[in-house]
Amino acid sequence: MGARETALRALMACRQGGAWANVVLKDYCKRDALDSRDAALAARLTYGVLQNRARLDFYLNQLLTGKGKLHPVIRDILHLGLYQIYETDKIPVSAAVNESVALAKKYGKNPRAAALVNAVLRKAAATRGTLREPTSYEDRYSHPAELVSLLKANLPKGKLEGVLIADNTAPQTVIQTNSLRLETAKLVEILGAEGVSTRPHPWMPDCLILSGGGDLEKMAAFRDGDFYVQDPASKLAVLCTELPGTGARVLDCCAAPGGKSFAAAIAMGGRGEILSCDIHPHKTALMENGAARLGLDGITVRQQDAAVFVPEWREAFDCVLADVPCSGLGIIRKKPDIRYKDLGQTQALPELQLAILKNQAAYVKPGGTLVYSTCTLLKRENEQVVEAFLAENPEFFRQKLRLPEIFPENDTGMLTLLPGEYDTDGFFICRMRRRP
Repeated sequence: MGARETALRALMACRQGGAWANVVLKDYCKRDALDSRDAALAARLTYGVLQNRARLDFYLNQLLTGKGKLHPVIRDILHLGLYQIYETDKIPVSAAVNESVALAKKYGKNPRAAALVNAVLRKAAATRGTLREPTSYEDRYSHPAELVSLLKANLPKGKLEGVLIADNTAPQTVIQTNSLRLETAKLVEILGAEGVSTRPHPWMPDCLILSGGGDLEKMAAFRDGDFYVQDPASKLAVLCTELPGTGARVLDCCAAPGGKSFAAAIAMGGRGEILSCDIHPHKTALMENGAARLGLDGITVRQQDAAVFVPEWREAFDCVLADVPCSGLGIIRKKPDIRYKDLGQTQALPELQLAILKNQAAYVKPGGTLVYSTCTLLKRENEQVVEAFLAENPEFFRQKLRLPEIFPENDTGMLTLLPGEYDTDGFFICRMRRRP
């Protein structure tokens, strides 16, 4: 089974069962025994179609001559073919057409499906560059109209198109050095010997942007615990806590996959005590394995619902990190299928987020720090949750964020990072302090 068939099966799983592309791709590439090159191609095609689906349909409507309804699988196959022809420059047109026709023969319900795919894709190649281009944001950037409207209502004036463009870019691979084990300069040297090119992140210390090298988990430096994967926005949330360089007791209440806990342990020089919790047992196992790989002995992992009160934790922590479940609209570039999820299902999130925040606040010592964060851009999940919490809990107040020099001065205690602006995911951070 080749990369294109794996990509097709992944697209079908996303469309039919609401599967997440990143999850099924990992499983399918392993199941289909794809080598690193084919796995990379399968991922590029899958994400490329998800990022450009409405745009591809806009072209497809110009290429189709009949009025009949396309079978969903044939539409998936045509999307794959059109993406290769219109959006890539290193895949030969003949390969895109021939492989798509082969998929239509195997998966098409109608015996004429292969002929249709062949005709449409050959016409696409012959007319490349001459078709009308989409003008609406919905078609140009393949974001549903409801989502475009929601983002427009929540973003600063003039920022919408930049966010939509960023959502369709390929995410960078960003890693953080385990500085308890080695210096970043040494990690660069080690990765270079493994054929991995690196460049420093423009403003986050001990943070590298990678290119080349294939599967990170197969690298010796990864297995040895020299680095972990984490977006700079997530690490910035930890740095905003201003954890002491010695020891502190920290609770990371929605910790999976563990990056913030790892960053906190490293920021404290391995001398703090960190309790990392998640409601899902398979995620707690993932965090335990990650902490063990990195040699972070100060992290204890526990399965725990963040909305359920634990009496013995009352006022027991110097810092509580609450990176709560959210709509995820800041990480569409990494999970492009988020844009197609039912926005109605996100309406109840602020109630859950506020419940978690109120519960976690009880664990903060007098004088301690509470950091609330999400990876969404919606005010109802960000600023409005914070303001509702502060209105009910006057013993907490927002505290000024100390940020890297690249950022403007921030006295509000709240920061929203937009995709495409600072080389990060879309992210919200709020630092609060409990009055002594």
